[in-house]
Amino acid sequence: MTETTHPRTALPPGQRQIDFFPRFGRRVDQPPPTVPEHPTVVFGGALTTPIEIAVEELIGKDRRDLHADFHCVAGWSVTDLQWEGVAFAEVYRRYVAPALAPGTIVTHVRVRGLDGELFVAELDDLLADDVLLADRLGGRPLDGDHGAPLRLVNPAQYGYANIKHVCRIDVLAGAPAAGSPALVDRLLQSHPRARVWEEERHGTLPGWLIRPIYRLIKTVMLSAAARHSESGHQSNAK
Repeated sequence: MTETTHPRTALPPGQRQIDFFPRFGRRVDQPPPTVPEHPTVVFGGALTTPIEIAVEELIGKDRRDLHADFHCVAGWSVTDLQWEGVAFAEVYRRYVAPALAPGTIVTHVRVRGLDGELFVAELDDLLADDVLLADRLGGRPLDGDHGAPLRLVNPAQYGYANIKHVCRIDVLAGAPAAGSPALVDRLLQSHPRARVWEEERHGTLPGWLIRPIYRLIKTVMLSAAARHSESGHQSNAK
């Protein structure tokens, strides 16, 4: 079930609407990664050979618009954002499927960003109609705060699954083995599906139980995001 199957006026369980779209994430205290002059995306994993495609070619001329809400696992939501880009399903059909090794059945997709963040999604979740690889937000090219040059947009999944600064996509014939996460990663363990309407916030703990922890994190990180934004405005004014 995707976000678009629910009433537009509703918010998922445990979410509260805010009136701005902050730069948010574990690396908010660091500047956004440097984007190459001619950005590309590398596709690998269960392909006969990796392929590298320019972002401009990947988007193509038949771009799509998507009006959708964005839901952060920390408990805030921004409604009616306007994204533009190419459907992930179209990219998969056009570039990935023809390059698969014979007999391969893809079950998962690992999306990685220039900032080192990654998420492993089930293929079926990314083939939904409202999943984009987006290069524009609000009618403008993405900036560093929101994922330039390319961002995965899946309204049905929490923000941590909507990887920013996409630079590599690996298709996998099974879920990758989990490593030994650091303490903070165990506390904030991501759910493998991250579906907002099922409140899949955490890998092992129920959503209602983890809400207070995420709300505390939200307060701290939104304050950091506000300071970052204010600092950027002051620098631009000089």
